Amino acid sequence: MKDMVEIRWHGRGGQGAKTASLLLADAAFNTGKYVQGFPEYGPERMGAPITAYNRISSERCTVHSNIYYPDYVVVVDETLISAVDVTAGLKADGAIVINSGKSPEEIRPLLKGYEGKVCTIDAGKISEEELGKNFPNTPMLAAIVKVSGIVEPEAFVKDMEASFHHKFASKPHVIDGNMRALKRSMEEVKIG
Repeated sequence: MKDMVEIRWHGRGGQGAKTASLLLADAAFNTGKYVQGFPEYGPERMGAPITAYNRISSERCTVHSNIYYPDYVVVVDETLISAVDVTAGLKADGAIVINSGKSPEEIRPLLKGYEGKVCTIDAGKISEEELGKNFPNTPMLAAIVKVSGIVEPEAFVKDMEASFHHKFASKPHVIDGNMRALKRSMEEVKIG
């Protein structure tokens, strides 16, 4: 399918990569797209590397496998760059989005010759400042939406607000913090 976008997420157990991939699937579905969002686990323990995937298309998708040649890669934990081949199969006309306080230029030499777009966002700093804890998945979700354009930003923000109101109905401060983190991340992601 020529209009299908495939995204691979790399994170560690407990960082929310799986949750972010499912939230992205929900947001794209709510705009009328066909979606898949699913994780792949190795050893199921906190801190172990995990991979999650998204397929998003305007046509029904009948492929049900891992994603080997993604258009985009999201790296929720910068330490995975040296532990996992995060650029494996990544298309040169795609992009990689990395949770890092470093610039795209500083990160590029660590990516085994990848020549496509390199984007960074300090998701840890944003979540610490807006949520009081290091929950990088919300900022990373916003960053991939901004970089990929897979969902219109206004529709995405509206959808996430509704999702957060449902999920955190008894914790309005968490809703506000997540919304600030989303909006800030879409503004602060560095595209190199």
